[in-house]
Amino acid sequence: MSGFTPITCLKELVQAALDISRSGAMPKVAIARPAEGFVLRAALEAYERGLAEPILVGDREETERVAGERGLDISPFRQVSAADPADAAGEAVRLFREGEAQLIMKGLVPTATLLKAILDRRTGVAHGERILSHVSVFESPVDGRLMLMTDPGVNISPTLQRKVDILKNALDVARMLGMKTPRAAILAATEKINYPAMPATLDGDILTKMARQGMFGDALVLGPLSLDIAVSREVAATKRFESPVAGNADILVTPDIEAGNVLYKSLSTLCGCIMAAVVVGSRVPVVVPSRGDSDASKFHSIALASVLAHRSRA
Repeated sequence: MSGFTPITCLKELVQAALDISRSGAMPKVAIARPAEGFVLRAALEAYERGLAEPILVGDREETERVAGERGLDISPFRQVSAADPADAAGEAVRLFREGEAQLIMKGLVPTATLLKAILDRRTGVAHGERILSHVSVFESPVDGRLMLMTDPGVNISPTLQRKVDILKNALDVARMLGMKTPRAAILAATEKINYPAMPATLDGDILTKMARQGMFGDALVLGPLSLDIAVSREVAATKRFESPVAGNADILVTPDIEAGNVLYKSLSTLCGCIMAAVVVGSRVPVVVPSRGDSDASKFHSIALASVLAHRSRA
């Protein structure tokens, strides 16, 4: 059972992150190759609002040129030189490992390059045998509830065992956000098992049975489940689908990266949702924004990383 103060909306998420900073624990975020306008604006906003202090890791001249072109004052920030993307990723990880930064954020570094540095067995910050997965937090366009979705950005075609780990990571995030008994929907195109044509349906059924056996602790897991039944009480009632998860899902677990990416971008572009997103599973939550993410999404992602990092140490 979660012992953390519940966070029920993105406004409360930001406030929780600000409370951390105001308590004297403002985190420093190492940004790997920040020479990009959207990334620098998010970093500057986070600093000006008292959320986090950036450390800019990359080509100093290029970073200052981009900042100058966009009228951004980065003079208060520490800069660490790195020659190329791999060096920048390695330096950002080193700063965290040595206690000089508490968060890591991706700039103009390929996601795979940054995650490789995090998982490096010699110099990285892996967390035992845990896998990395992408978790997004957003306010439901249906009823405004705070929800999570996973995994639109890291695991391409996860096996059943990978889905077990992806679900565990998402449940950890939900509990740190104060959800006492998270409700997870294992998404598929239908609620009926259709194997081998639709492998996700069988995975959903197995994960449900594992949850009933206590594999995921105090959580409600149901699958396979279609998206409309998972998020809409009205649809669940119309289809006479009775379950504590139906219409009330806190976590949406997608079948693969393609379904996850489509859902993520549908929420952000068609619905205008702010998506606070991080990669979890290592010793540090990593902010991995897409260039298509709004400034607000990048800012809220930093807030989410700050709260998760702080509460994971509690």
